[in-house]
Amino acid sequence: MEAAFSGNAGESDNVRHSDNFLSVHDMWMHDRYRELMAHHIDSFVYASEEADPQVVGNERDPDLCVLVDPLDTSELAVRGLLGYTHVMIYSRSLARPIVSVVGDIYHHVRLYVAARHDDGRDYAYAYTADGGFYRLSQPARKSLPESLLTNFLMRPGERLLPLSRQERLISALDQAAEDGKRRGRIGVDFGSVSLCHIAAGFTEGVLEFAKGFAIWDLAPGHYILESAGGTVLDLAGEPISLDYNLQSLPDIARAMNRRQRFVAAGTYELAWDILSHLDLSQ
Repeated sequence: MEAAFSGNAGESDNVRHSDNFLSVHDMWMHDRYRELMAHHIDSFVYASEEADPQVVGNERDPDLCVLVDPLDTSELAVRGLLGYTHVMIYSRSLARPIVSVVGDIYHHVRLYVAARHDDGRDYAYAYTADGGFYRLSQPARKSLPESLLTNFLMRPGERLLPLSRQERLISALDQAAEDGKRRGRIGVDFGSVSLCHIAAGFTEGVLEFAKGFAIWDLAPGHYILESAGGTVLDLAGEPISLDYNLQSLPDIARAMNRRQRFVAAGTYELAWDILSHLDLSQ
């Protein structure tokens, strides 16, 4: 908040991602998360957006990989508007996530969590600032014309213009119901928390067809949404696996440099309907 009110964002050069905003707060959280994780996990691979993957602890080849985006939407967080933080723990022996936490810094819904329980099943939850606790298991079931879809449309050239050209999708969202009301909407959302909002039933779907999300933006929320019963499809209509192939340091480094285009929704039917209305030739 001091950065927001003073106008001093603490912006730094971003060596790894030259087109992304980076602040001193991102780097402080990057170091702090590594330090705190070391108190709870003896050895792990630390894969943060802000640095190359590294082994922490005494094991040469640890099973657990801790994937971190310390501060998502940094340029908005330092303005006191919106800010999120992602942590996911991936078991390399199971080839899947086992814990994921997406934190909302400013909102009343403070944490979205998924975890693999002792029964081998995955469960998702939300926690509020006043101690409230909610099981996430019934994403909204609505048709496309009733839906609030979101997109990271803040980048004008990369994402907003391609979205504005999707005439068939916009027409479907603008379709009137029997009572004459047009309930379809397109809103802005950010990274993993956008998939968490579907898991909680706050929104119906996310589409990212232009540039794609990096692994730290997609994977934590992907696991939470699937644990709540939702669906994430690639642009060919195939379910995206929770196995992100993080088997070795080179594998992890490659995964950190890929981008995934996708459609996510509370139901397979809605995800496929969104996808069927996209003109992917543009």
